[in-house]
Amino acid sequence: MTADDTLSVTILGAGSIGLSFAAVLTDCGADVTLAEPDPARRDSVRAGLAVQADAIRMAGLSRGQSGTLEVVADAGDAPSGAAMVIECGPERLEAKQAIFADLLARAGPETILATASSAIPMSHILPNPADQARCLVAHPVNPPAVLRLIELAPAPGTRPEALSQAAALFRTLGFSPVTLRREVEGFLLNRLQGAVLREAYRLVAEDVASSTDLDTVMRLGLGPRWALSGPFETAELNTPGGIAAHAARMGPAYRRMGEERGETVDWTPELVARVAAERREVLPAEALPARAAWRVGAVARMVAARDRIERGEDD
Repeated sequence: MTADDTLSVTILGAGSIGLSFAAVLTDCGADVTLAEPDPARRDSVRAGLAVQADAIRMAGLSRGQSGTLEVVADAGDAPSGAAMVIECGPERLEAKQAIFADLLARAGPETILATASSAIPMSHILPNPADQARCLVAHPVNPPAVLRLIELAPAPGTRPEALSQAAALFRTLGFSPVTLRREVEGFLLNRLQGAVLREAYRLVAEDVASSTDLDTVMRLGLGPRWALSGPFETAELNTPGGIAAHAARMGPAYRRMGEERGETVDWTPELVARVAAERREVLPAEALPARAAWRVGAVARMVAARDRIERGEDD
């Protein structure tokens, strides 16, 4: 595809994820074919798309390029020359296996075939590595119209070129692609989210706290910090001396808590050093105090914005 070509993408499924992708793509000027077998869902596509488009504008992400949208009942009615097909169907393995078997038989040889699955690896959908060459997981955060992270997870047989093409395509749409080095069930987001939910359920089951209290801890405590810095950056901004100092100070407690749950927690010196080195590639050690000071102000502005939204004063 050259710079003068119009991007053509087929989306399978008009649920919330499919509609959100369609809104992003049309806003970026792409030609989109949305295949949805359910007549009621087809009838509601335009209204659903308007909701997603409003969210894009509220987030300040709109490009206003007015691409085209064609809604069809059958994926077989979609054009054959799409740059990518994004499957957004049911989170059922058998359904996805049938869909991808059909796509491999029908889609053009250069078309990237992606599933928006939340947890099912591509190798479970297509077990034969020979079938995996142009296939991958493109897992968004719901709603992808405004949360522009996309996880790209390869199968063992996925060609590196297919991954790089998918990353480039999503980048042109305003997404930040994160490419996994290898396939794992649940990818990154749901593994991290799952770890939090597992412990949250345990704490409720053990009558340590209510579900409301746990939501409050996340909403008022961890959530605002993590919106600005992930777990590793948060650790080093909270602890003078950075990652190594944090691991030395908090590692034993985290190990005890993990082992209490039957988990293996082994923050070896080599692993901690690896994380510290990766952090230094992002931010030099001498810049940490300035970054910590920036976070104070950034969290303050975020809290003020959140409170205005909760009071209904954001319009």
